[in-house]
Amino acid sequence: MTASAPRFTESTQGRLRRLNLVTSLPPVVFAAAVLLYTDARTWWHLVVLVPGAVAAVVAFERWTANDLARVALPCVLVGAAVWPLGVLVTGSPNAYWGVCAVGSLALREVRRRRAAMALLFSYVAAVGAARLLVQRDDIGHVLLTYVLVPTVLTVLVTVFTIVGERFYDLIRELEQTRERAAELAVVRERVRFASDLHDIQGHTLHVVKLKIALAQRLLRRDTERAEKELHETYALVSDTITQTKELAYAQRRLNLTAEIENAKNLFEAAGIRVRVTREAEVDARVSELLGQVLRETTTNILRHAQASQVQITLAGSGITIVNDGATGDTPPRLRGLSALRQRVAGDGGQLIVEQHEGRFRTAATFPPARGALDPPARREDRR
Repeated sequence: MTASAPRFTESTQGRLRRLNLVTSLPPVVFAAAVLLYTDARTWWHLVVLVPGAVAAVVAFERWTANDLARVALPCVLVGAAVWPLGVLVTGSPNAYWGVCAVGSLALREVRRRRAAMALLFSYVAAVGAARLLVQRDDIGHVLLTYVLVPTVLTVLVTVFTIVGERFYDLIRELEQTRERAAELAVVRERVRFASDLHDIQGHTLHVVKLKIALAQRLLRRDTERAEKELHETYALVSDTITQTKELAYAQRRLNLTAEIENAKNLFEAAGIRVRVTREAEVDARVSELLGQVLRETTTNILRHAQASQVQITLAGSGITIVNDGATGDTPPRLRGLSALRQRVAGDGGQLIVEQHEGRFRTAATFPPARGALDPPARREDRR
């Protein structure tokens, strides 16, 4: 996913560049040709004016490719040189077009943009006013044709260019946001996968450790029970391998009923009394997540507490697990439950972990709309 994001950005920017070239470059070239045809009266007029038009076209093409910095300075110098030649030598009132186009595009490459804009507008107006040096008989015509019109059009072109730049900046920001969202989705998926893998492997390894220790104690006095524990350990490892494969191929689904039965068996094997109370059937949409909460809590009780009894309550709104034997005055930092808290919250529920007077309570609850169906008769299973 992360590898595809840059390709997507390049593809989008490429499409935008092609769109600009197709929609904007032909009018730019056409405008340059019209201005040259209007102002050039002899062949040497073309020699003077063509470099400015070429500089404008080149700068625009490089701007669409986001590569203007490499050619900005040469193009600006060419356009700036053509305008006074057009005013003083060829008498071309449209010779400003090169410096107007290139200057407005090159503003993005300048740090002090406002000062650069003021310099550009002043240069166009001042050079246009220089026409009075060779044409003093018609001041009004000179001021209108060589000063006012070029300056106003340069201002308008600059404004439209800045607006266009903001549009492209917005597109780039949107693309960057999409890339970050894609990367964040990958990170979240990795965290989810790591959490599920922790649930499977951590839980299984701890149970295997308990069962092997139990089999060692029973090996000399009760070989049949020891053999049974070893067979169960073998089956547990095989089941874990299967679950890991299902997790890798996104096929893993937890069964809450099976997890409750598994938790009871584990607590019994550790000498812990367990009581299961079923107040309602939980909606299948939250059953798997509640199974993960139960599995993680079971592992934490076996690993961190000296419990003698555990109460598991299955209600229409979720599940509650209470155990005694909690050590310390505050709940320990449990990474597995911290990760599950975020997943439960993301699914519209709430995971509460609290400790009081040696009792540890873990409760995962969901809104009524996500909860159970009509509650059956209350059932208790004591062992």
